Amino acid sequence: MSQKTNRGIVYLGPGKVQVKEIPYPNFDNFTKLDGTVVEVQHGVIVKTILTNICGSDAHMARGRTTAQPGFVFGHEITGEVVEVGKKVSLLKAGDLVSVPFNIACGCCENCNKGFTNICINEFINSKQIGGAYGFADMGGWPGGQANYVLVPFADFNCLKLPDREITMPKLLDIAVLSDIFPTGFNAAVQAKVGVGSSVYIAGAGPVGTCCAASCAILLGAGHVFVGDYQVERLEQIGKNLRVIPIDLNKVKDPSTVIQKVTGKPFVDCAIDCAGFETCGSHGHDRHSPEERAEVLNTLMKLSKPAGNMSIPGIYTTVDPGATDNFDKQGGLMLKWGEAWVKGLSISQGQCPVKQWNRQLLNCILSGAVSLVDALNVTVIPLDKAPEAYDAFDKGEPRKFILDPNNVWSQYKGLSSWSYTRK
Repeated sequence: MSQKTNRGIVYLGPGKVQVKEIPYPNFDNFTKLDGTVVEVQHGVIVKTILTNICGSDAHMARGRTTAQPGFVFGHEITGEVVEVGKKVSLLKAGDLVSVPFNIACGCCENCNKGFTNICINEFINSKQIGGAYGFADMGGWPGGQANYVLVPFADFNCLKLPDREITMPKLLDIAVLSDIFPTGFNAAVQAKVGVGSSVYIAGAGPVGTCCAASCAILLGAGHVFVGDYQVERLEQIGKNLRVIPIDLNKVKDPSTVIQKVTGKPFVDCAIDCAGFETCGSHGHDRHSPEERAEVLNTLMKLSKPAGNMSIPGIYTTVDPGATDNFDKQGGLMLKWGEAWVKGLSISQGQCPVKQWNRQLLNCILSGAVSLVDALNVTVIPLDKAPEAYDAFDKGEPRKFILDPNNVWSQYKGLSSWSYTRK
C-alpha cells in the first residue's frame, strides 16, 4: 500500500459524530485511545468491508458513557486481512474475517473456559471488565467504523470466513455475526428458551430482532412476545418474524396480552433487549421521563415463578447523562423482592461471541436463517454515518451498515446509494 491513510467515525461530544482522518494502524508502536502505546505483533490490520452502527454506539454518541471527544466508534466488523503481524501464524493477507466485538487474549483462565467477553488480561488493562473495539472504558482500542482497524490476538479472535464465492452473497447476514446475532442468540440460550417456550422480549431494535429470530426459528419457542414503543420497529419485526408485537403506547400491562394468548399472565423466559436508556415500561420513548430500572422490574413481574431472565441490554457502571446523582452512579431502583420470592434465575452481561459465531455462520451459509429483511439492513457509505446515527437515535427501523471502502457497492455494481432520510 503506497499511501497509508485512514478515516473513521469520531465522537466530538454528546450528539455529535463526524468522519475524520485517524491514524493508520501499526504493529510496533500502536497508540490506543487512552494514549497507551503497545506492541501488537500478534495482530492483523483489517480493511473494513462492512461495519455496523449498534445501539451501544448510540448510547456513547448521546453522551451516556465516559467516552471522550476523539473516541473512534465501531465494534461490529467484517473485513479483509491486509497486513499480518510477525506473531500471527493462522491468517494471511486476503483472508476474509468476522471480528467478534470482544477482544480476548485466548490464553487466560476465562478465555480457556469460553468467557471471551470477560478476558482477564484485557480486564487488567481496562476500567471495566474485558476489552472491545471503540467501547468506552474497555481497553482503549480504536473502533472499526473506519477504513482500517487493528485486530489484536488475531489468530484467536478472528473467525476466518469461506472464500469470496461463498461469502460475498451472504455478507449482509454475516455482518451481524460480530455482535447482535450472537448476542440475541446467547440471550435466548441464557433464558433457557426451548421448544414450546413462551418468551417476552423487551425492545424491538436490532438485538431484540435477532433474539426473537433465535427464539422463533432456531430454538423452537411457542409464543414470542415483543414489546416496544416504537411502532415502526414493531411493524417491521411483526412482518418478518413469527412473533406477537405489543404496542406499549396502547398496552400498559403486557401480561394482559400474554394472558389472552397463553391462558397465563406470565412467560417462561423474559429477555431485556432494551437496556438502561429506557422510558415508560419499555422501549425508547423520547417523550416520557427515563425510568432506568423499569424494564427489569417489568420483566420480573412477567416472569413465571422459577422462570428465567436474561439481560443482554447494556447497563453501565456510570451514566454521565442521567438526570439524578443516583442514576449517574449506575444505580437502579429494582424491586428485587419480586425476583427473590419467585426464585428467578437471572443471567446478564456481554455475549461471548466466540461461543456461537461459528455455529451461527453455518446456519447463515446453509440458509437456515437470514436476518437481512427482519433487520431492514441498509448499507450506506462512511460519509453518511452521522446522518444514520441521527436516524437510528430517532428509532428508524433499520440496521445501518457502513461500507467504508466501497467494497460492497462495487460487488453489487451500485453506482449510487438509494437510502434517503424520511
